[in-house]
Amino acid sequence: MANNNKKPWLELGLTDYEYERIKEILGREPNELELGMFSAMWSEHCSYKNSRPVLKTFPTKGPQVLQGPGENAGVLDIGDGLAVAFKLESHNHPSAIEPYHGAATGIGGIVRDVFTMGARPIALLNSLRLGSLDSSKTRNLFKGMVEGMADYGNGIEVPAVGGEVYFHPSYEENPLVNAMCVGLLEHKDLAKGVARGVGNPVMAVGAKTGRDGIHGASFASEELSETTAPRIPTGDPVVEKRLMEACLELIKAGYVVGMQDMGAAGLTSSSCEMASRGDSGVEIDVALVPCREEGMTPYEIMLSESQERMLVVPKKGKEKEVQDIFKKWGLEAVVIGRVTDDGLVRIKEGEKVVAEIPAKGLTELCPVYEREAQKPSYLDKVQVSDLENLSEPSDYGKVLLDLLARPTIASKKWAYEKFDLQAGNNTVVGPGSNAAVVRIKDTKKGIALSVDCNSRYVYLDPFMGGMIAVSEAARNVVCAGARPLGITNCLNFGNPEKPQVYWQLKEAVRGMSAACEKLNTPVTGGNVSLYNETKGKSIFPTPTVGMVGLIEDVSKVCTLGFKKEGDLIFLLGENTDELGGSEFLAMYHGLEEGRPPYLDLNKEKSLQECTLNLIEEGLINSAHDCSEGGLAVALAECCIAEGQGAEITLKEELRASALLFGEAQSRIIISVSPDKKQKVLEIGKKYSVPVTQIGVVGGKSLIIKGNDFAIDLFLKELEEKYKGAIPCLMKD
Repeated sequence: MANNNKKPWLELGLTDYEYERIKEILGREPNELELGMFSAMWSEHCSYKNSRPVLKTFPTKGPQVLQGPGENAGVLDIGDGLAVAFKLESHNHPSAIEPYHGAATGIGGIVRDVFTMGARPIALLNSLRLGSLDSSKTRNLFKGMVEGMADYGNGIEVPAVGGEVYFHPSYEENPLVNAMCVGLLEHKDLAKGVARGVGNPVMAVGAKTGRDGIHGASFASEELSETTAPRIPTGDPVVEKRLMEACLELIKAGYVVGMQDMGAAGLTSSSCEMASRGDSGVEIDVALVPCREEGMTPYEIMLSESQERMLVVPKKGKEKEVQDIFKKWGLEAVVIGRVTDDGLVRIKEGEKVVAEIPAKGLTELCPVYEREAQKPSYLDKVQVSDLENLSEPSDYGKVLLDLLARPTIASKKWAYEKFDLQAGNNTVVGPGSNAAVVRIKDTKKGIALSVDCNSRYVYLDPFMGGMIAVSEAARNVVCAGARPLGITNCLNFGNPEKPQVYWQLKEAVRGMSAACEKLNTPVTGGNVSLYNETKGKSIFPTPTVGMVGLIEDVSKVCTLGFKKEGDLIFLLGENTDELGGSEFLAMYHGLEEGRPPYLDLNKEKSLQECTLNLIEEGLINSAHDCSEGGLAVALAECCIAEGQGAEITLKEELRASALLFGEAQSRIIISVSPDKKQKVLEIGKKYSVPVTQIGVVGGKSLIIKGNDFAIDLFLKELEEKYKGAIPCLMKD
């Protein structure tokens, strides 16, 4: 081929070994278009070639799983012929270069992954990770990302009901944007991304194809560098809304054999993946693909990542019906090819064949690498750090106020108030509580949704950090009154070719798998985002977990705020003397050391079952888990939420800093009417969960007394710190 001496495959992210494999699959040298298609499909973003051996260790089965990994989104049964489709995916590299458009198109892509399954999107969540808000660069990124996600989500009328934002220096040059979408469908409408039926037409529907995003999949599969950035696609939520309605109507009409979003790698990935899943082939004529730019080449058409496009395989003879539906919604639907039985992806330009590749050559025959894994050397230092003899603060009240003002802990209202939280009128609990809750119309059911990951824990102990990420996400939905059903995840890590990074990935997945097994929350799919490094410096390992839980009776939903003066406050679980990995340790002592708090999965399971029983029996008025900032921050959040003070007495013989700000796992704060105290104690005993009365709701202050300390702060002061921190930093 041309320029062979220059090894053009290396410039496209392929190795010499991979190039030889391509020649074996084809039985010849690839041409330029074929090489570009292999480059995109064999990138980590599309192939998971470095992570597939690790991903196979996830538990993926359960009676509730209707569709596990391998499709556009996972699907869980919620009873009565209904199901939820959901997925979490990254748009990290594009958002680092173009925060507004990168984040917006991240929403667009994940929404298409859900409605292509036949599910109507009903909720969005997001997980953002950025550097310090003291940096103007981070503030600009944060502003752009939030505005991009809000404008797109609001434009398609899908509410953003929850999420999380973390700030840490490791994300300074490599921010993370993970977007989650959840949709509702009837079992009978479940659609899949397959191309089957020889002679069935292949149709391009939605927006026209442009030159944006070419090599986007490859760009997402290498260390971040602006010099290698492709033209970042821009999204149009108005077109997306029409596309969603048209596709859902098409599926309801029963005309669809298969459908897939033209996402990463565009027409290349959608065509070869649908053919591969269907054990078939496809023939496409790029001359028939509607383009919005003059003179586009087959290479550009096949690898464009223009937004709001789908590939549809309808039943033969239904082309006119398909076109009529899309015309009704103001969109094009054009036949660009057909399904074949030869297993090949054949690309033509008119009568000329410009590429011909076995479909499975682009998908299943991609080389898979079992990378070397080596425990990082930094762990030998940080895990054995002596945290027993640290100095204690002189003013615990000031520490609490300072923690509430930490951007990672502080209220994220500045971000979520830009989103339409009530689109669809189904949001029962929005951002700012333990978990979001969305009602299922015409039923008593609701679903609770959470995204979670404490990446500092994963940095300090990937196995324990992975377990905690799943467990806390489950604990969040449990506090809302939901039984955890399953997870999606986005595994954000550095360069997997570095043994220490690969070890982090393997250990985190091992921890996540252990928690999923114990809590009966199988993994239904997700996304791997590797190569999150800039100038050789990696982000904190961040395996973000998206959790779905089912509430059988949404009228019993539980929230975090103390509501009634005179209610008794109990702690479910135990306080421990642990400071490793805590926000307090990082803030007050400047240390990110020690081991993260220990998690006992048996105790966690019992705690969650106990809490669910208490909520289902109507015995508690609020529930809130303890996480970043520990018990004191959790109590402050309970007070701020409903404007109710509390007086707390803690009797344990523990270091005050650990008792107040340590982040011991498996703890939930509940408030209870006095007449229900005995029943609560009995249920705690039934599940072998410690239940300790620690205080009473009332007043306009949070008072916490211990053996050798006292905190007494007005709610107004707590609220000002908690709600004012991010707006103050974002003023410019």
